[in-house]
Amino acid sequence: MPPYLARIDIFPIKSLDGLSVHQAKVLASGALQGDRTYALLNTGGTVIHGKSNPAVHRLRTQFSPDQSHVIWTTDYLSTPVSFALQPPRQALEDWLSDYFSEPVRLAENQERGFPDDTLASGPTVISTATLETVASWYGNLTLEEVRRRFRTNLEIGGVPPFWEDQLFSPGAEPLRFTIGAVALEGINPCQRCVVPTRDSLTGQPTPGFQTTFVNHRSASLPGWTHPSRFNHVYRLGVNTTIKEQANQVLTVGDTLQINPL
Repeated sequence: MPPYLARIDIFPIKSLDGLSVHQAKVLASGALQGDRTYALLNTGGTVIHGKSNPAVHRLRTQFSPDQSHVIWTTDYLSTPVSFALQPPRQALEDWLSDYFSEPVRLAENQERGFPDDTLASGPTVISTATLETVASWYGNLTLEEVRRRFRTNLEIGGVPPFWEDQLFSPGAEPLRFTIGAVALEGINPCQRCVVPTRDSLTGQPTPGFQTTFVNHRSASLPGWTHPSRFNHVYRLGVNTTIKEQANQVLTVGDTLQINPL
């Protein structure tokens, strides 16, 4: 079986829970429609995310089918609360401000979203086998928990662990591949932050997470990867760009081809 798109996850509100979808449309910017469309900002305009505020991890979100409303729960709420994502958002922002104990604004960008890497702002790519392997390094982590920690968009099936390390080149030039009708460019292995080291539901640190990861990742770098692209091995998944593909659609089951003619 050739490599294929096994799963698509988008994250409507940056740093909060993801949503598994069957299809995702590509925007003119190269982002996926609905991915990181919204972000929580403090009064200084800085994004509130799990890197700097572990309270983010304790917020749970569920979305209506059309993603117009979001249902919020926390570890202290007995009854979920629902708010519309469209303006006016005063009630939602008041609720979030109370939760974070500081003024919070919900920002929106329908064209590009709020990517971590503005130079490689396409969807991140990883294989299911990679996530399963990483879970096995820890003993008490499930596949779903590892998915929640690493927060990648496109999951590839039918391949061995770390197969996605073939999706970037030895140098700085992009590597072209396609998923279905969509042409992507692999840019680099994705550098990871503190977020994967914490329990995705509580924010509690996992002791020795990064040390364990680095030791296993160093020992398991596949022969097809390019060690020169790793200034350190706390990297997982691939950052991409998508150019001039507006309105193309990625669909679960699409075949992946590297360097297509």
